[in-house]
Amino acid sequence: MSATLGIILKELNPDLTIQIFERLDEPGLESSDAWNNAGTGHAAFCELNYTPQKPDGTIDISKAIKICQDYEISREFWAYLVEKGYVGKPEGFIQPVPHISFVWGDTNIEFLKKRYTRMHESAMFRDMQYTEDRDEIAHWAPLILKGRNEAQRVAATRVAMGTDVNFGELTRQLIKKLEAMPGVTVHYNIDVYDIDPHKLGGWEVETQSLLNNEKADCRARFVFLGAGGATLHLLKDAEIEERKGYGGFPVSGLWLKCNNPELIHAHHAKVYGKASVGSPPMSVPHVDTRMINGRRELLFGPFAGFSMRFLKTGSHLDLAKSFRFDNLFPMISAGLSNIPLTRYLIEQVRLKHEDRIKSLQEYVPTARAEEWELKRAGQRVQVIRKEEGLKGKLEFGTEAVVAADGSVAALLGASPGASTAAAIMFSILPKCFPNESKSPAWQNKLKEMVPSLGIDLNKNEALLHASRARTSSILKLQ
Repeated sequence: MSATLGIILKELNPDLTIQIFERLDEPGLESSDAWNNAGTGHAAFCELNYTPQKPDGTIDISKAIKICQDYEISREFWAYLVEKGYVGKPEGFIQPVPHISFVWGDTNIEFLKKRYTRMHESAMFRDMQYTEDRDEIAHWAPLILKGRNEAQRVAATRVAMGTDVNFGELTRQLIKKLEAMPGVTVHYNIDVYDIDPHKLGGWEVETQSLLNNEKADCRARFVFLGAGGATLHLLKDAEIEERKGYGGFPVSGLWLKCNNPELIHAHHAKVYGKASVGSPPMSVPHVDTRMINGRRELLFGPFAGFSMRFLKTGSHLDLAKSFRFDNLFPMISAGLSNIPLTRYLIEQVRLKHEDRIKSLQEYVPTARAEEWELKRAGQRVQVIRKEEGLKGKLEFGTEAVVAADGSVAALLGASPGASTAAAIMFSILPKCFPNESKSPAWQNKLKEMVPSLGIDLNKNEALLHASRARTSSILKLQ
């Protein structure tokens, strides 16, 4: 998020000076890192939790359409970066990988078919395929049908134009480009411990080196907080009214990583299933082809866990330190309202290797324990938002919080997260830079970066096809 915003702002105003503070010794090693991020170019093609079923049985695809449109913005922005030479070869961070939804059982199949029928009406999902034919599913994803009970009824949808994205690599390339731009300084191994209003206007960002404990202050007229799980603490330190009532609930993750090269190369898809009852959306099970550091990998998961940390490299005191007077009751309320989630996380923590393999065998029936190893995934902090009175609600999504005067913006939450980074960053510009955003210079540059910005692609199918064809060509996604 921070790298994306930095590039956008320097393109809009090359004279801006930007200071970037990073806790680690490299960028993109936390939430954006390939092992810590699902890596799915979240376009709502296969994620069933983006299309909930209403009490009357109908399928709500409004969220899926919004996410899909946001991902098209990301594709256009990345294509612009490739054309400008700001990043290397696109295959270094994005690869074509089909997106598949897979279910079994009459109830789930009925849901998937309804979902397909509803989504196929939208221009965004016109290329989606649906089948209950076992041979066709076996052709799409051999591992999930091999060894499966012949009597089990199954169904799947597939979108061939799905993608896999290494957001860690993309982040590092963007930061490398920013470092080479005049007026941009990137500071590593630096912790931001407070943000206060400056007496002369703007904000005073107080930092401390993690190498020698040396402290330094930085004055800025605009501050963006894009620190993954640590964003909540920084937002609470900034004295803006909009921070009040927000809390966070940490959820950790684990992958099963395949170590059998034959299995890895036999599967080429992201196969998503349905989340277990009471589980968070980030725990939707998927058999996932990934390209990480130039190698093809095969993962299953993620399995959820509970940790007090807000970052993978954070402190066990992170959750306790997040309690403030303004969010105490909303966080307690959200906790009491989500007892099933807490129970689910406890059960997940207690799982043994053989238990995880049993879950894997629901998707890969022939999986053997010795062919898969456990690997720690990333840390997510789900948003807790204050509602009416003292109540709090646990949100599963990505949310931008912007001060009334636009001088501070923060990004909270998780999925779809990085996949929609460009759309979210473009959306905060009018709030943070209202006058500049209206200027012809900025408007023209924004259209150059993202030609479809502000256009409803779902209602303009011709433009949607043109955009996808152009970005597929530039990003080598044919």
